[in-house]
Amino acid sequence: MDFQVIWFILIAILFIGYFILEGFDFGVGILMPFISKDDTDRRIVINTIGPFWDANEVWLITAGGAMFAAFPHWYATLFSGFYIPLFLMLLALILRAVGFEFRSKMPQKWWRKTFDQFIFWGSLIPALLWGVAFTNIVQGVPIGSDMNFTGNLLQILNPYALLGGLVVVLIFTLHGALFLSLRTTDDLKERAEKIARMLWIPIGVITAAFAIMGYWNTVLFEGLGLVPGSFPTLAILSFITCFVFMKLKMQGYAFAFIAVTILMGAGVVFYGLFPNVMPSSLNPEYSLTIYNASSSELTLKIMSVVALFFVPVVLAYQGWSYYVFSKRISRDAIPRE
Repeated sequence: MDFQVIWFILIAILFIGYFILEGFDFGVGILMPFISKDDTDRRIVINTIGPFWDANEVWLITAGGAMFAAFPHWYATLFSGFYIPLFLMLLALILRAVGFEFRSKMPQKWWRKTFDQFIFWGSLIPALLWGVAFTNIVQGVPIGSDMNFTGNLLQILNPYALLGGLVVVLIFTLHGALFLSLRTTDDLKERAEKIARMLWIPIGVITAAFAIMGYWNTVLFEGLGLVPGSFPTLAILSFITCFVFMKLKMQGYAFAFIAVTILMGAGVVFYGLFPNVMPSSLNPEYSLTIYNASSSELTLKIMSVVALFFVPVVLAYQGWSYYVFSKRISRDAIPRE
């Protein structure tokens, strides 16, 4: 195994970690206007992810930095070709952060409703655009012989990519509902559990349609199939197991298995792409691979040494924060105005 393969795997792990951790963050933000009956409920919902949301975004920053350093041509083609969607995603994430930080600075209803909208749209738009971006990548994008993206925004926002965005939004929303069922009490907990059960069947139907269409629209299934131990099979089994545990009201296990579903779904993407990082729809020879898009061997070696020391520190810190803030939040824990 060479350094290009190692760093492809590490970047895949960083993105998967981001989707699992930030996935329930996004889901909670999407659900907040619908699951909350009053301002106290909304404050409880925000407090469930308050200690975690900004640390979870570190996974995205690290993944982007690793991509830039290890595979600069991949970074350049992706961020130049998908410039407008990624700019909108960044703007939404900024507004989401502003919503969390400034919502409670003033007690007026119009003020809080404004920042509630920032949190909602700042959670929905990135989730949708991540689905659109990765669906485009696995479809193949118009990349020329000079490694430059030659398409336009309308090509990026094609119907199949938008369906992929919808799948990601729904799965993250289910992930967020299960997280809320673990972090809240009383009526809010019951509503979260009910929403999770209601979402499961629509998600299964839409995701199945997306996967079936993907057999003809993407490069993923050339080396994958529904065989024991494959990523697609494990994704299906974990999604079904999640529903079983929801019916048994064992929400912790249900939350764990929807996380496994996200892990296996992302595994389908990265395993199906390898050794490509951005397949070209114009000519397979123009595709970006882990070899023609990578940095020098020396750069990858230095990055490996740095990662060996700092990644365990980040993991230890984040694990500790989840342990410290693991208790449920009740209405009694919210101070009066």
